[in-house]
Amino acid sequence: MAHRVSVLGVSVLALLVVFAASTLSQAQPQELPVSEVALGIFVHVGKTALMTAENDGATANVGFIIGDSAVAVVDTGGSLREGQRLLAAIRTRTDKPIRYVIYTHGHPDHIFGGAAFAGDGTVFVGHRNLPRALAARGQFYLDAFRRIMGEQLMDGVRVIPPTLLVDGIIKLDLGSRVLTLRSWPTAHSDNDLTVFDEQSKTLFAGDLVFLGHIPVLDGSLRGWLGVIDELSTLPAERVVPGHGAVSEWPGPLTDQRRYLETLASDVRKLVARGAPITAAAATAGATERPRWQLFDDYNARNATTAFSEIEWE
Repeated sequence: MAHRVSVLGVSVLALLVVFAASTLSQAQPQELPVSEVALGIFVHVGKTALMTAENDGATANVGFIIGDSAVAVVDTGGSLREGQRLLAAIRTRTDKPIRYVIYTHGHPDHIFGGAAFAGDGTVFVGHRNLPRALAARGQFYLDAFRRIMGEQLMDGVRVIPPTLLVDGIIKLDLGSRVLTLRSWPTAHSDNDLTVFDEQSKTLFAGDLVFLGHIPVLDGSLRGWLGVIDELSTLPAERVVPGHGAVSEWPGPLTDQRRYLETLASDVRKLVARGAPITAAAATAGATERPRWQLFDDYNARNATTAFSEIEWE
């Protein structure tokens, strides 16, 4: 009898160990897959897709930069879960403090993971216009994506505004690694920020640069075309676009410029002949359809935004 009780006790103990291990595994998020695109520069390339519960909202590129004394995160992803997975990826590679979380702009796929990094003295950094943009749209984003992605995935998502604001150019030192942050005039949005790592010549361009994924216009078409000219002069060797593969610089600007110029030309022709905005939504930029993913999801909105700007030229 004593032997039978002992065997039973061992079996129960084994089950408890398995259950505890399973619970711990579920509690600790699986790390986000990242690639080291240059020494100390890690990037997760998001899915070219709309944000959904199935993809955790992980559609934008996010990454981190490790210096000798600290880490900077560049964008935090489209959900708290993605932010937690990004944090797990950082912690498997370094225990250095995360000193900065840098937002390239304020769209949900780039900022919804911010709460994973709140606390411990981490400074959130953004364009000088970003707090105003988040105050105006933040609650709308939360409500809209709660409907799209569901309560479970949106639980814990908070819009965390930056406290260190960039108006022009500032430099952040991670310890023998200097990042140059630059705010841009209205282009993709009115709060676009780039991050340039001087050591590796890597440019985190945010949504000022799209590759494969159709560019999304939420600011000024004319402004964006002007910004592209300035961007092309930056001394980068590679770019991490907001969406699409990490690429040699300035290659991705060619297709993006062509799309935006085509959109502008088509809309100007429609405005000149007195066509309504609905005509722009239906036809402007149509020749670009085969060249871009998610064209039908965004082009009509781009065209109406462009029409509203160009009709007042």
